[in-house]
Formats: sequence, C-alpha cells, structure tokens
Amino acid sequence: MKLRYSPTSPYTRKVTVTALETGLHDKIERVPTNVDDPNNDIWTQNPLVKVPCLVTDDGTPLFDSPVICEYLDSLSKGPKMFPAPGPARWTALRRQALADGIMDAAILRMGESRREKNLQSEAFLKKQSRKMEQGLDALEAEADKLNGPLDIGLISIGCVLEYLDLRWPGDEWRKKRPKLTAWQKTFGQRPSMLTTVPPKPTT
Repeated sequence: MKLRYSPTSPYTRKVTVTALETGLHDKIERVPTNVDDPNNDIWTQNPLVKVPCLVTDDGTPLFDSPVICEYLDSLSKGPKMFPAPGPARWTALRRQALADGIMDAAILRMGESRREKNLQSEAFLKKQSRKMEQGLDALEAEADKLNGPLDIGLISIGCVLEYLDLRWPGDEWRKKRPKLTAWQKTFGQRPSMLTTVPPKPTT
C-alpha cells in the first residue's frame, strides 16, 4: 500500500496512528505529497487533490481519512478501531465526526487568516472559531467518558487536540477545559501518538 500524505495534516496523522494501532504501519509506503505543487500527480488518484490518499495493493485509491482508517481496520486481526454495529459504534463515529469538524474549521480558519488582511472576512474567521470552541466545549462535557477501549473516535480527538497546539497555540484551548486537558495529557503518551508528532510548520 502507498499513502500520499502531508506531514502536518491532522487527517494524515489520524491515518498513521490507526495504522500503528492496527499493526499495519510497516506495510504502507509513505509518499510525501505537496498538493499545492502544480506538477504533482495526486489528481490521478484523488480528483479532489487532497491528502491523505491511500493506494491499496491492487491499485485502488481510497481517500478521506474516515474511509482510509476503516479500510485499514478491516485488514487488522487485532482489536477493532471501528466497533461492531451498536451503541459503541455510533459513539465512536459521532466523536470522529466532531473531531474532524473541528479540524475542518481550524484549517478553514488558517486558510482565511493567510489571505491579505484587506481580503479577509472577519465574519468567516469568527464563524470557524466559534465552531472550534463549541466542538471543544462538547468534548469537555463528555471528557469523563473518553476512557473506554481505543477506537477511531478517541484517535480523532487526540489528533485534533494536538493539531490545535500546532496551529492555534494562542487559542489556549486547555484554559477552560481541565477534564479534556487531563485526558489529552494521558492519551498523548501512547506510543502511536509520540511517534507521529508532526514537524513544526514552516508556513
């Protein structure tokens, strides 16, 4: 398998953590990909020109981190990151969707903030910030329940919290969220998290 990726992408990190936790990491060739490079060919595998994109052993491209993570989980013979149908599965998928939504808002906010100041939309920036804050508040409200078996929801939450540390340290998300802070401190010590800490961004 080949994984097209960007080193600072939180979605890539989610896939890599899942690969490590399922024991599949060593079966994946990693191919760094700059989607902003007009000469890259990722569009031939993902017409949306996004990473991560996984190319399976039979050449099938899979994209969007939830799809890739579930595919890797289907190959695993160990504990499942996607629980069987039932309450645990819906909880895991809901938490994944919430964490991914926070990631989406953080990335959209970052893109807007890089535009020329006179072209930026203050309303758009505030809207994305509000989504991030509301998402974090929701996670704080259920932080006491985040200590169950490892699943895709917890992986997604761990990745988004550390992405906010990377890209939006000035937000100080921990300030009003002691329970979530304590959970992240413990979760961040998992070997799969420690070995996937992204490099400091240069842009």
